Amino acid sequence: MLVLFETPSGHALFKVTDSAKLKDVKPEEVGGLLAGDSLSSSLRLKAFGKFESTTDALAASTAIVEGKISKQLKKFLKKNVKDAEELAVGESKLGNAIKSKLGLQCIFDSSVQEIIRVIRANFEDLVGEKSTEHERKAMVLGLAHSLSRYKLKFSPDKVDTMIVQAIGLLDDLDKELNTYAMRLKEWYGWHFPEMVKIINDNVKYAQVVARMKIRSNAKGLDFKDILEEEVEEELKEAAEVSMGTEISDEDVRNITSLCSQVTTLSEYRFKLFEYLKNRMRAIAPNLTAMVGELVGARLIAHAGSLLNLAKYPASTVQLLGAEKALFRALKTKHATPKYGELNILQI
Repeated sequence: MLVLFETPSGHALFKVTDSAKLKDVKPEEVGGLLAGDSLSSSLRLKAFGKFESTTDALAASTAIVEGKISKQLKKFLKKNVKDAEELAVGESKLGNAIKSKLGLQCIFDSSVQEIIRVIRANFEDLVGEKSTEHERKAMVLGLAHSLSRYKLKFSPDKVDTMIVQAIGLLDDLDKELNTYAMRLKEWYGWHFPEMVKIINDNVKYAQVVARMKIRSNAKGLDFKDILEEEVEEELKEAAEVSMGTEISDEDVRNITSLCSQVTTLSEYRFKLFEYLKNRMRAIAPNLTAMVGELVGARLIAHAGSLLNLAKYPASTVQLLGAEKALFRALKTKHATPKYGELNILQI
């Protein structure tokens, strides 16, 4: 029986000299039996396929993680394993892939795990000069960094991280915009209080203030690109009879600066929303079609990931976003909420 052992330095193939003796032994006793005898008589290194670079090691490792055979491993097994020989492997997925691709008889059970444990514990003595300790340490460090970078870059579980961050930032921008707009209306309301009832939209309000500056300029300005004709006429009429106080040039400069902040944040919020819509349609098209981009993104954010959301039962999804109200109701023994984020959904 041959045992395939993967290392950061390369693929090692060991031959169990007396495999018949191991068949009648319990799996938990295999390791003690091999360690009790002389290692050189129980396990013998048959072949060692050394990686030429960290790139080769990364390709082989990622293939094993995905249950596939790398080109180097395929070539190594074809060269050193005969069709009649049994091959022991540590991963069932890898064994199935080898069996389907190369037609080799693979075994993977608890006895094999014990044999691999013994090989790992005594690897330096079994390999000898095929791989030095300095080379192994360097390859272990390089492969660990490369494999971690690969998993972070290509992990399918992380594609929804951008959605979670985008919807969080979108909600923060909405709060900031509301705060800035409220301050702007209160601040400019001392000069032109009637304007609040005429223009309800925060962005249009900021644009009009930035262009008009003081109410006496309203009559000679054109607001057709911002307001409708009826609203523009009502604004100009109200500016002539306004009961607001006068403001200084320094007040106007500060108010205009706040207007530019509101306009800039609003433009960025629009771009961020378009980005979120495109990401949601690409990553979760079915969820987007059912509940929309915003509600779908908030559900993913509450669940932590799209995969977690898919695993949740309907009762949990129904209450996502109402966790505080739920625990408050349970604590005070009042009626529990029926919906969370889905409460704002219109079907």
